[in-house]
Amino acid sequence: MPERMQEQTQDLNQLRKVRREKLANLMEAGENPYEIVTYDQTEHTQQIKDNYDFYEGRDVSIAGRLMSKRVMGKASFGNVQDRDGNIQIYVSRDDLGDEEYKKFKKLDVGDIVGIKGTVFTTKMGEKSVHSKSVTLLSKSLQILPEKFHGLTDTDIRYRQRYVDLIMNPGVKDVFIKRSKIISAIRRYLDDRDFMEVETPMLVENAGGAAARPFVTHFNALDEDKKLRISLELYLKRLIVGGLERVYEIGRVFRNEGLDIKHNPEFTLMELYQAYTDYNGMMDLTEDMYRTVAQEVLGTTTIVYRGVEMDLGKPFRRMTMTEAVKEYSGVDFDEIHILEEARAIAKEKHVEYEERHQIGDILNLFFDEFVEDKLIQPTFIMGHPIEISPLTKKDPDHPGKVLRFEMFMNGWEMCNAYSELNDPIDQRERFRAQEEQLAQGDEEAQTTDEDFLNALEIGMPPTGGIGYGIDRMVMLFTGAEAIRDVLLFPTMKSIKE
Repeated sequence: MPERMQEQTQDLNQLRKVRREKLANLMEAGENPYEIVTYDQTEHTQQIKDNYDFYEGRDVSIAGRLMSKRVMGKASFGNVQDRDGNIQIYVSRDDLGDEEYKKFKKLDVGDIVGIKGTVFTTKMGEKSVHSKSVTLLSKSLQILPEKFHGLTDTDIRYRQRYVDLIMNPGVKDVFIKRSKIISAIRRYLDDRDFMEVETPMLVENAGGAAARPFVTHFNALDEDKKLRISLELYLKRLIVGGLERVYEIGRVFRNEGLDIKHNPEFTLMELYQAYTDYNGMMDLTEDMYRTVAQEVLGTTTIVYRGVEMDLGKPFRRMTMTEAVKEYSGVDFDEIHILEEARAIAKEKHVEYEERHQIGDILNLFFDEFVEDKLIQPTFIMGHPIEISPLTKKDPDHPGKVLRFEMFMNGWEMCNAYSELNDPIDQRERFRAQEEQLAQGDEEAQTTDEDFLNALEIGMPPTGGIGYGIDRMVMLFTGAEAIRDVLLFPTMKSIKE
């Protein structure tokens, strides 16, 4: 360990030792701060600042973390931070008395305190609370990062989100906004007669998406289970049961890599509506994004890394074939033989596998040439049947299905279908997926007999859609990585 780092570690250890000694002294004096069970917090700091004309001269009771302390003889200043913000406190020996003032001087930055006092403005124009009493509500035994530099180490920020929230106010703002986004989505759907439901996370068959599941063992039944990768198949069962409009917002789990847009557990929302199709889902999606942005952000214009995206304008709509032709110059409507598709893929340096059909290669072209170009809100339709095992066929375009994906900022934001409700066709699609699985595709789906039974009972024409909530939050908050919008992202374990 470098000498400078070693000195810093020794200094921190000494400071922690001092704090524990202070706690021991409090205990000996019969003043255990951890025994306090409640405190009469009547106001928050930002509430006082925002309504200063009302609070000036009034008594208030606030509580929060002591973030700074400046002792100046018989009087001191400090700063208390709570959920909403922070405010300066003024503490004097004349107001508290000798003993209580001595206790205040022994407080440490990071301690949780309760302050009762009167709101006023200092000579320097700082809105403050003139403290009449100070109560230690919880003793901090750790040392907060130095306030001037804050907490900047991203690994520590993600592992110790509780410290990140204390030291970096912008982080708290992101998660407050995330909560508002999800609440706004719920209001939007509830107002349109959708019913929020909950479906199993621990399942026998993890279907509904192309992803590798996590596998665990259920001891009570002595059988393996999987963590769900999607919400789809259970929500469709509820459509069969007659609930007509359902949605779920919940965690799903995919055994895949970590990058700026992917975390193995993430928040997905899926909704299903009977008696509509993917066009109905397109209209709902466009309106919902626009409504939520206006409600949460106060605007339908999003600026992400300097790029402006306008949710107020009609979203562009184009087929996958049209998009591939526009950005790569290859027209897959003119390709009818697999060998032709393979030849053009080789010419354009698009790698494919022997199992891939024309539709798979079209999708590879889309991934290579198109996806990252779709910055403004865009609906991509007309997906090939090979990559859409749960979607109705397009009767007007053989080999295509009634599906769309929405893209913004070069990211896939949602995926929607006119849901396949033909149990015979669905069984054939599952069989094709089983063949893909046998050929080494670990993300292929397996046959779900109970779901097929539900389809045989009868599912009405249905539109369905899945939204990546975390990506939506990233765009709406300007976060650069999915870890910045997950309170506790997945991290590699630290081995002692």
